[in-house]
Amino acid sequence: MANKNIDHAFTARGKTGHSYEPTYAGALSFMRRKYTKDVKGADAVVWGIPFDAAVTNRPGARFGPQAMRRASAIFDNDPQYPFSREFFDHLAVVDYGDCLLDSGNHQKTPGIIEREAARILKSGAFLLSLGGDHFVTYPLLKAHAAVHGPLAFVQFDAHQDTWPDDGKRIDHGSFVGRAVKEGLIDPDRSIQIGIRTHAPDTFGIKILHGYEVEEMRAADIAYAIVERTGGRKTYLTFDIDCLDPAFAPGTGTPVSGGPSSSKILSTLRLLSQIDLVGADVVEVAPAYDHADITAIAGSTIAMHYLGLLAERKARAEENTNQTHTGQDI
Repeated sequence: MANKNIDHAFTARGKTGHSYEPTYAGALSFMRRKYTKDVKGADAVVWGIPFDAAVTNRPGARFGPQAMRRASAIFDNDPQYPFSREFFDHLAVVDYGDCLLDSGNHQKTPGIIEREAARILKSGAFLLSLGGDHFVTYPLLKAHAAVHGPLAFVQFDAHQDTWPDDGKRIDHGSFVGRAVKEGLIDPDRSIQIGIRTHAPDTFGIKILHGYEVEEMRAADIAYAIVERTGGRKTYLTFDIDCLDPAFAPGTGTPVSGGPSSSKILSTLRLLSQIDLVGADVVEVAPAYDHADITAIAGSTIAMHYLGLLAERKARAEENTNQTHTGQDI
């Protein structure tokens, strides 16, 4: 252990590189990334949004960012499965900490999240957000759409989140319909995977229902996502209740009959073709969890996002190197 430091989240000198501390010890940033508000030069920024005042059932997702950071400690040091690469040799990632919200004035919450997200996105970094309940995706979409225009939208969820909305509600069950109405997402390029409830309106979004997903291979699900998004800039949101409660009991509105974590992780692995510009994992509520099952699933999903980014950067660097050496690409 010579020349190794513990608490890499604070002692790291840069935004790349690895930590070498015990899984059971040290400061718990996401995947041991450096805690900093300095995002200059970062390829990706991990940001926690501990908000759960918009839930319609069980609260507790405000503790989701903490739980996923804790669960992510197991990803330290090694090449990550199934990507067979050490992400942080070249991918510069920081943990930006959490969004500061006024717990006594929820009407200010959307604006606070949107403005802070916009500041991060201004740096050019990819923003990976850890919720929090699913309402937080609405202001995140506003910030991303301000940069990229109307987005293709991929939603892993048991719920459509398209219930009636007056444009003012702080509600995790209606934000998708509002996002369509406001032009933040293009419903013709959007898809929901794992839906196991009925809402009055689909808003034209393609749906793969829970029982359909059960009969499909991961490759078929990934193909449907790639085809639907059509090469458009895409935001991917993952409500952990997309998974069956056997694989994600720690959530506010669990719905039986969902897919396994294995099938959905295999699907995520196959999404390298989509133009991913932002992503989140939401609705992890550790108070209802057992043995960190849900937090582990949530952190693994977030890790897969970073894996896709690491591969994308590696391919870009390889193409650049081949161009500089005069090789055919």
